[in-house]
Amino acid sequence: MRIAAVGDIHCRKDAAGSIAPLLAPVNELADVLLLCGDLTDYGLVEEAHVLVKELSVVRVPMIGVLGNHDWESGTPEEVVRVLREAGVLMLDGDTCEIGGVGFAGVKGFIGGFGRGTLGPWGEPLIKRFVQEAIDETLKLESALSRLRTRRRVAVMHYAPIAETVAGEPAEISAFLGNSRLAEPLGRYPVDAVFHGHAHHGTPEGRSPTGVPVYNVAMPLMKRAFPDAPPFRVLELDTSEAA
Repeated sequence: MRIAAVGDIHCRKDAAGSIAPLLAPVNELADVLLLCGDLTDYGLVEEAHVLVKELSVVRVPMIGVLGNHDWESGTPEEVVRVLREAGVLMLDGDTCEIGGVGFAGVKGFIGGFGRGTLGPWGEPLIKRFVQEAIDETLKLESALSRLRTRRRVAVMHYAPIAETVAGEPAEISAFLGNSRLAEPLGRYPVDAVFHGHAHHGTPEGRSPTGVPVYNVAMPLMKRAFPDAPPFRVLELDTSEAA
């Protein structure tokens, strides 16, 4: 199976005609398209409607998660509704299977990496903040635990490792992802992880247990691979002998 992935499309109300040409090549290059959050710019329903018109050029199955921008206007459920009505499989602690490959998806959350990961200490607000990251991690773990396919892929918006946000200003590193998201990958191994959010990060890295992690934010894809379509394509061997 050829898996294409892209995040941070940031579709705006005036984006008609600008996104479809970028995604149309996916039909020849991949068997499924992953949409890794920040699909809209302000989380507006109007933006979601523009986006689905742009996505209408894609003929392969699409799987998506939300990003922080998709929450900006306070109606993420409406953005999800519009995308689902257009045929996008939107995941939030959910799973799906296509062509023998299992997919688990969450938005994820921020909080930092390694020794710099924020802990639940001090004011109640800090504890609630950290709990959000824990809850997203638990959703990912629960989803991964339900997959029974031999090949498995995790889809998220925020980064699970620091390596793929390298290149961003150090001051904002804690706002680009959370190491907790990598913990379930050790207990329920996957073949690959795709995320977005870090526009100026690094295209790929590995989790502490060696899982390949790909940052597929569209601005990064355009800059890192200027002569290719702005999405990443990974081929997984789904044959029984693999």
